[in-house]
Amino acid sequence: MAKTRMIISMLIFGTLGIFVHYIPLPSASIVMVRAVVGTIFVAGLMAVTRQKLNASAVKQNVVLLLGSGIALGFNWMLLFESYRYTTVAVATLCYYMAPVFLMLLSPLVLKEPMTKRKAACICIAIVGAVLVSGAGTGGVSVKGVVLGLAAAMLYCAIMLMNKKLVGLGSMETTLIQLAVSALVITPYVFLTGSVGEITLNILPLLAVVGVLHTGIAYALYFPSINALPGQTVAVLSYIDPISAILLSALVLRQPMSGLQALGATLLLGATFVSEWKSGEKEG
Repeated sequence: MAKTRMIISMLIFGTLGIFVHYIPLPSASIVMVRAVVGTIFVAGLMAVTRQKLNASAVKQNVVLLLGSGIALGFNWMLLFESYRYTTVAVATLCYYMAPVFLMLLSPLVLKEPMTKRKAACICIAIVGAVLVSGAGTGGVSVKGVVLGLAAAMLYCAIMLMNKKLVGLGSMETTLIQLAVSALVITPYVFLTGSVGEITLNILPLLAVVGVLHTGIAYALYFPSINALPGQTVAVLSYIDPISAILLSALVLRQPMSGLQALGATLLLGATFVSEWKSGEKEG
């Protein structure tokens, strides 16, 4: 059952770029709706399942929670902007450099050793990312690639901060991070005039992004990762980028070139090998 929930959540995450592509609003406005709706949904879910916030743990981790919550909102904003300047596939693969950035920073921040295998995987993943970006082909959108990589860096920062949290469950952490994102992004949207025109025909799309891609997907994802071995979670997480790449080609008609496909294989393969081997060692 946990594996099924994990697979469904990854498939849902993989469709996010498709829905965002069809919402004609500024990225900040979409993020605001996603954060607000997601906060309400997760809070309601915790109330129904009678989960309570650990006030003392929240106080103990307040700096990390605030930092990760702010990073979450701007991470989404950068990713959604990347969708607008390049294909969903390229944006997703650039975003998937986050585990590579985490490997690079782990020796400094988490005091984890840099093994030869990890170093080799990092080099291969970087080569893959360069090929995915389309550098040298003349048709590359540098801005889209840079935005995707910036989003990946912020997601890496979130992962690092989450690793240092103590005494908080995954749903508690998610609720606070979503709430902080909503509190930060909402005034940003109005102060910068990024609201856009929210019409009746795009309300269903916004509801899907807020309820399905945030509330329901997170509700399926977090219990799954707590119930499954880390190795299984690492493998199943690849459903997200692979499904995003396929949907980008099939639905949005955004095919990848041969070199980009090779780059995708190198990037995903390198991160897979790194996570697979590290998972075996930990087990």
